[in-house]
Amino acid sequence: MAIGIARRQFISVLGGAAFGWPLAARAQQTMPVIGFLGATALDHYTGPQVAAVRQALSEVDFVEDRNIAIEFRWAEGHYDRLQAFADELVGNHVAVILAGSLPSAVAAKQATSSIPIVFIMGADPVKLGVVASLNRPGGNVTGIYQYYGALGGKRLELIRRLVPSLAVLAVLSNPKNPNAEDHLNDIRTSARDIDQPIEVYHASSEGDIDTAFANLAQHRDGALLIADDPLYSVRRNQIVTLAARYGVPTSYYAREFALAGGLMSYGSNSIDNYKQAGVYIGRILKGVKPSELPVLQPTKFELVINLKTAKALGLSIPQTLLATADEVIE
Repeated sequence: MAIGIARRQFISVLGGAAFGWPLAARAQQTMPVIGFLGATALDHYTGPQVAAVRQALSEVDFVEDRNIAIEFRWAEGHYDRLQAFADELVGNHVAVILAGSLPSAVAAKQATSSIPIVFIMGADPVKLGVVASLNRPGGNVTGIYQYYGALGGKRLELIRRLVPSLAVLAVLSNPKNPNAEDHLNDIRTSARDIDQPIEVYHASSEGDIDTAFANLAQHRDGALLIADDPLYSVRRNQIVTLAARYGVPTSYYAREFALAGGLMSYGSNSIDNYKQAGVYIGRILKGVKPSELPVLQPTKFELVINLKTAKALGLSIPQTLLATADEVIE
């Protein structure tokens, strides 16, 4: 628990808000507490996401430390911490739980069947049993389906346009994520349709990521696709650095990887997704039941290309691809 306390102290420095222990104890009895259950960590990736939630809440007159409180738990990619954190938030009688990933949502759902849960996840919440359906989620759970995992086939198509002579595509996947096999099956199906050989490398820790890159470099796989996973968001600088070190063209699921120096990304905008989650939390605090709120899906997906990284890899970006990019980093 000392780790959790240190994390909260760190948050108080970066987040500009006071987070005591436990926060619910210092909040007024009439002030609802939002439990934020994150599988990642608070940094330059999640900071804007948290800010988007706060902004959405403020737009419906819920302002932190004035009429609401927020209690954070960050697992830092260690999914085995999530269940204890979820149980702790339930024990502190939070009004709503914001679950920032599939592993977080699974832990929160296991912890309570009565406290409203708003999730944000890249995996299909129906296929994985988190909700009954997208339109009628039922129970105490609803949220935002980011569509990260379902876009594996599209990312495969994009990386092949950058590396047309691609022989073998490597895929980095975390077997500890409940969505791992589902995402891999989507990629395998797309690869099979175009006769693209793939090689899967499993990594569920910092050391595993180092080993996976060393192995794929030894096998001389021509490109790499990163499967959607909170651990990889936490370790994105490590992954981007290794991709550059071994000269591996790599496709990612979120623009933050491209901003950190990754070659390209394709996915929905996480900031918009978190803002929508904040809107849902505000509606729930005003009395709407989660079962009455359909699971939202993004309508816009963005392609981000890092030209500096492409040049370092000796890649020439086709003009047709550049013309379709939503953002080009030079």
